[in-house]
Amino acid sequence: MSASDVQETSGAPGLKATLKRGALVAAANWPLVAVQFVAESTLKLLLAVPVVGGIFLVVLLLGANAEELLSGEVREIVPEVFAAMRHNIPALVAFSIAFGVVLLGGSALTFVVKGGTVSLLAAAEAKAGAIERPPLRIQAIRRANAIAIDPFLEGCQRLWRRYVKLGGCLLAVYGVTATLYFAFVFGGLRLVGNPGVLLGWTVAAFFASSVVVVWITLVNFFYLLTQIVIAVENVGVRSGLRRAFHFVRTSLREIAGIFGVVLLLATIATIASIVATAGFGLINLVPLLGLAVLPLQIAAWLVRGFVFQYLALTALGAYLTHHRHYLGVAARATPVYDLTNGRAEETLPGKRLA
Repeated sequence: MSASDVQETSGAPGLKATLKRGALVAAANWPLVAVQFVAESTLKLLLAVPVVGGIFLVVLLLGANAEELLSGEVREIVPEVFAAMRHNIPALVAFSIAFGVVLLGGSALTFVVKGGTVSLLAAAEAKAGAIERPPLRIQAIRRANAIAIDPFLEGCQRLWRRYVKLGGCLLAVYGVTATLYFAFVFGGLRLVGNPGVLLGWTVAAFFASSVVVVWITLVNFFYLLTQIVIAVENVGVRSGLRRAFHFVRTSLREIAGIFGVVLLLATIATIASIVATAGFGLINLVPLLGLAVLPLQIAAWLVRGFVFQYLALTALGAYLTHHRHYLGVAARATPVYDLTNGRAEETLPGKRLA
């Protein structure tokens, strides 16, 4: 059966109903939002330690203070910083090792935690019933709640090896992408001194940055779908990648709709966050009101983090709904070998084997 045939006979749930179901399932399991927020915040906090240390290290190696260093133009600062690191190999090696250890360790923590999150949310979505259909009752919310420490730890234990391996592949893709991008950007910096190529290089750098953003977004999207397939179908990483690709090909329209809506909401939330940050900067100019900026910034950081995690779990719940439906259609359309005529037949909905 082709992908189009499966899509035509599937009767897949609509976009609005799927997103509503994902949002309600995520709300019913709201502690998972906090768990994901804490895990990702921990990773960012850990990464900040070697980065701040590297900045101080570069400032000391350059023999200048941070204010003087940052007062120059970007095209003057970047070559100088890299030159300082290049001429101090032990410092460069120490910084690289420290950053790499923190990155790998912190990322492994987030991968393990994500295993428990996906496992619990998949169980919650499967037992939620028709929660998206009105009227919404508190019993439906309670039925969709699957929060428990033991199943969460079991999900982490069951999936951690495969999720760490998949996460390693993701980090490798990030590394290759960053290497190619920075090689292009820093290679072009050598040509910036020529006014004839300055405008062309600026346009090319902007285009390259846009391509990298789109590429990373698509990589993260497929990475999430692969996590779903591995957790729900209990397969390995290679098989999960193949099945995730088939899932995307079969349910492309539905999945693309969810992806587009969630991406739009995330963009709106990002713009609102930028506007709020600019507003805090204006408040900081007022002497008396400036004392209130720090608590407001902390509150805005918490709200932003929880909103983005909630959107991520809403998308995860919606993808889980379509994946469960996809598995049901695939099970009904599984080829069965007919011994009477020596050929394979497909068991479609409503068709019985003789």
